[in-house]
Amino acid sequence: MPDTAVPSVLFVCIHNAGRSQMAAAFVTHLAGDRVQVRSAGSAPADKVNPAVVAAMAEVGIDVSAEIPKVLTVEAVQASDVVITMGCGDSCPVFPGKRYLDWQLADPAGQGIEAVRPIRNEIEERVRGLINEIASADGA
Repeated sequence: MPDTAVPSVLFVCIHNAGRSQMAAAFVTHLAGDRVQVRSAGSAPADKVNPAVVAAMAEVGIDVSAEIPKVLTVEAVQASDVVITMGCGDSCPVFPGKRYLDWQLADPAGQGIEAVRPIRNEIEERVRGLINEIASADGA
């Protein structure tokens, strides 16, 4: 059973190989155990995008061992905040959950030069999210 004193966030994109992986890694890196984090995709890829792995390594975060995961109803139910990143209507919606949709460019098929600005925008949004949920939680 998850610790309800710790806010939980689920990041969802189609392949769980780029945006959602970067967002989850930034939360883990910046918030540690103050926020429980999950990521998933409605149609997960076989592996994390290599350009995403390289771009995250540039900022000292290793996502090379991450494996894209399938989005489950249980993951949504267990999360306080669900942030979609281009998954469209395939994300289940439950009452009492907070949903945000972050419109971000898709790094799929892009080189590291195109991934860097996406990474930077995700980091900025994650920092704001952590500040918001940590202050709302009284942490």
